[in-house]
Amino acid sequence: MRPRDENKATQLKQTAISMIVRDGIEEFGVNKLAKAVGVSPGTIYIYFKDKEALLLTLCEEVSATMLESSLKDLHPGMPFEAGMRLQWKNRYHFSQKHPELVAFIEKVRYTYVYESIEEKLTATYGKLLGAFIKKAIADKALAEMPFEVYWSLAFAPLYQLISFSRQQGDRKRKFVLTDTVLEKALARVLKGLKP
Repeated sequence: MRPRDENKATQLKQTAISMIVRDGIEEFGVNKLAKAVGVSPGTIYIYFKDKEALLLTLCEEVSATMLESSLKDLHPGMPFEAGMRLQWKNRYHFSQKHPELVAFIEKVRYTYVYESIEEKLTATYGKLLGAFIKKAIADKALAEMPFEVYWSLAFAPLYQLISFSRQQGDRKRKFVLTDTVLEKALARVLKGLKP
């Protein structure tokens, strides 16, 4: 068996992410990846047991990186508004620095691959978020609601603004996402989340 080259593993993962962002998870295959990287399909199996193992590894690593960045410096005792502002800034900066990783997560979020790692992510990051939300509800800074509703109201507006700012084309009016726009949008979101 050939030795593992971590640079090759990184190249395989980066190329796979780019392919999935461009073509979707349904069109992704080991043979296509091998061709894109310029290696034999057998080389991929040195690093990953099969296509599923590669997809799970990508999904887990990218999701963990994104969540670690999003929750950086957040602690359960923070006032709700300060914690939300921090998360918006963290998520926005991550999206600016790593647009392809954000696009990758959007491509896989509602697939069987993401469902396979969701429990592990919840176990790792859910404790912090759960405590933060629980305190906000106790402090009357956040209305009680299912997590999915909370997330949709709290963060979907941010990701939609990011999406608008990335759209290219023949639009007469180009949307520019500034700190001022972010702050105004966050203020409206916070108002909507209050009891």
